[in-house]
Amino acid sequence: MNPRRSPTERRILVLDVGGTHVKLAFSDRAGEVRIPSGRSLSPETMLRRIAPRLRGERFDAVSIGYPGPVVHGRIVAEPANLGKGWVAFDFARAFRRPTRIINDAAMQALGSYHGARMLFLGLGTGLGTAMVVDGRLEPMEVAHLPYKKGKSYEDYLGEDGRRRLGRKKWQKEVFTVTRMLSQALEPDYVVLGGGNVRKLKELPPLAERGDNRNAVVGGVRLWTGLVGPARHKGPRAPVRTRSRAPPRKSRRRRAV
Repeated sequence: MNPRRSPTERRILVLDVGGTHVKLAFSDRAGEVRIPSGRSLSPETMLRRIAPRLRGERFDAVSIGYPGPVVHGRIVAEPANLGKGWVAFDFARAFRRPTRIINDAAMQALGSYHGARMLFLGLGTGLGTAMVVDGRLEPMEVAHLPYKKGKSYEDYLGEDGRRRLGRKKWQKEVFTVTRMLSQALEPDYVVLGGGNVRKLKELPPLAERGDNRNAVVGGVRLWTGLVGPARHKGPRAPVRTRSRAPPRKSRRRRAV
């Protein structure tokens, strides 16, 4: 990375790795490129598939949203919906650039955040979960916890659950789980992201519809450290704030 460039001037390559597609984008360019992924996708295969898209491109750093547990910037478990070889792979060496890795739901959550306490649920091939509290990101791994009838939360809210249950029953489960987690974690608002959020006809209380493009914003924020308003659709839930005394008016005199 060019040390002379400020964080906001760096060109970031953002990769959002999912069970169906790898989405590739640059911090200074609108739009994204989708490359097929799937259950056989290994890191080497992904690099071969994205290589044509990187020819002639210059970038200073890389952000990767990974669909699995990431602890202290390291992948700690192989993905459920991709191939093998992710845990020990050296992405910084492969790209020859500084690289930061984060859970894919956490990256989209970071890009969706606009203040206070936010709960993020990513409704995609699996189920991604994260919270951002006063600007601090807290990734979570709720997906594989037991939910009911011997199945996990992801078994009900992920893509397999949507197909098994049908849209109406699946939407009812989304409402139920959102309510349960909201009661336990007390967010000010909930962002429902992931590709399947568009299949919801209605949204639960306190919820707003996310956008997969916010993952790019989150990937950039991993390097810039900037937390500002993200574009979002749907009504914004009221944000709780502590009561404060009104700020005093400035009494500075104008210079004569």
